[in-house]
Amino acid sequence: MNKVWLVTGANSGFGRAITRAAVAAGDVVVAAARRVDAVEDLAAAHPDQVDPVRLDVTDTAAVGQVVADVLARHGRIDVLVNNAGRGHVGAFEEDTDKELRDLFDVHVFGPAALVRAVLPGMRERRSGAIVQMSSMGGQTSFAGFSAYSGTKFALEGMTEALRAEVAPLGIRTLIVEPGAFRTTLYGNTTASARRVEDYAATVGATRAMVDGGDGGQPGDPARAAAVIIAALEAEETPLRLPLGADGVDAVLGHLDEVRAEVEAWRERASDTAFG
Repeated sequence: MNKVWLVTGANSGFGRAITRAAVAAGDVVVAAARRVDAVEDLAAAHPDQVDPVRLDVTDTAAVGQVVADVLARHGRIDVLVNNAGRGHVGAFEEDTDKELRDLFDVHVFGPAALVRAVLPGMRERRSGAIVQMSSMGGQTSFAGFSAYSGTKFALEGMTEALRAEVAPLGIRTLIVEPGAFRTTLYGNTTASARRVEDYAATVGATRAMVDGGDGGQPGDPARAAAVIIAALEAEETPLRLPLGADGVDAVLGHLDEVRAEVEAWRERASDTAFG
């Protein structure tokens, strides 16, 4: 049976690539975006397979109705892809509460609301898949990305627990951790309004990378989408899937660093029991 996908941020980047890959496989995609006109070309090219829907994931009050409408039209949602997102650059000290909360709304509270909305149907059918588009910044972080990585770390931690809860019910979970791919992320990145000169050498380098890096990223979203679909169709879907050589190397390098630090302090850190 062909699947029904709900993909947020389907208008560009990974969302558009995943939509195209699912359509090529014969599936139906509910293509969600803040501006429906941004996905109308996909719907026009595939009128029987692409269903455009307006959704701002930060409007969590609207999520339940959107999902209910999709279920009324299509009967089920087999795959949820929480892809909508944006970038943000700023030193920890520079970022305001509002900048931080706004980013959490996009990357954590919106996806959480969508997961809660689709799970009852997936539980009833004892099947389904939830794809969380994270980043290599969901495993490791860099100067200037404290807010961005904070949201992705939160999403990954929640999803790790989610997997333990829903795997026995036949529901798959996949966290995707891309490196630098040629999407619109850099072009859709905000920056902290405040600038502290002491961070010019660290955060400044990150700002420069984002400002000048759009269009030169090595990763191909279409090839990434093919790997994501293969992971979902595998006998054992991995919990985490780094993508791109830079993403894989960054995640593995970070794991090595964490292990080395823990091992260096293992004896003293373990010797903390009463006695």
